[in-house]
Amino acid sequence: MGKNILANDGIDAVGQQMLEKAGHTVITTKVAQEDLINYINTQNIAVLTVRSATKVRKDIIDACPHLQIIGRGGVGMDNIDVDYARSKNIQVINTPAASSNSVAELVFAHLFNAVRFLYDSNRQMPLSGAEKFDELKKKYAKGIELRNKTIGIVGFGRIGQSVAKMALGLGMKVMAYDPFVKEANIQIDMNGVSNILEMAVHTSSFEDVLSASDFITVHVPGGQLMGAAEILQMKNGVILINTARGGVINETDLIHGLNSGKISHACLDVFENEPKPSAAILSHPKISLTPHIGAATNEAQERIGVELADKLIEALR
Repeated sequence: MGKNILANDGIDAVGQQMLEKAGHTVITTKVAQEDLINYINTQNIAVLTVRSATKVRKDIIDACPHLQIIGRGGVGMDNIDVDYARSKNIQVINTPAASSNSVAELVFAHLFNAVRFLYDSNRQMPLSGAEKFDELKKKYAKGIELRNKTIGIVGFGRIGQSVAKMALGLGMKVMAYDPFVKEANIQIDMNGVSNILEMAVHTSSFEDVLSASDFITVHVPGGQLMGAAEILQMKNGVILINTARGGVINETDLIHGLNSGKISHACLDVFENEPKPSAAILSHPKISLTPHIGAATNEAQERIGVELADKLIEALR
């Protein structure tokens, strides 16, 4: 028998079609957080799917006894009380495979932005490019190449390994840290070429990654991982990239590192106080900024919808 599914933060059309073809009713009405409990109960919702906007906390879990599954379209589940839901026999599902490539590409969009000062140049050229062209040319004339530089990847799951694949393709050296991964085989496949290059990457200690990397990117589910002590261990002039979760890099210590010159640039897609990042972060001249768009590509959204639909269909059989 088909179930009522509330896709409160939306779902890609392909995934919706898959669920409807399997006999389920998909509701894409956006229900306000404070109205969710009443809506779920009055509309007999068995499955609630969310992205990052909707929060599924203990209050909803306790008040909605007919809720069977919570689906997260994406990787991180910090907006869901996962353990509590499972203790109440509610399945919790996410889509860890779907967005890896898109997040990894954003890492390199930020990194290219930083090493060639594009984020600042794009601010200054419209303001004074005509009057101060030569001055700006001199200001942005000390870019660096990524080739032969070392990228440190902290968290070597699907996204971290996608970053490694792109880095190796660019001729970079890769170091990685993950307490749960000792080695990963990275496959570099060129579009239209039958041969696939495979390379083994052995993980290193956290301390070695911090001290040896020119660029450090974090791909962990949450928690504060880098503060003043960790920044002190890094190379002078390091570039930090965070497309994982706000707070993984302590923002106060990050700003201090930027102001002291220890950190040359930071690239942030996530923030401690979303959706209202601090003014100090938003206005800092050495930070490249995006508003939490790591998985926000058309291709990733379709893959997320398909992966979520597949898992829900299987779980509801």
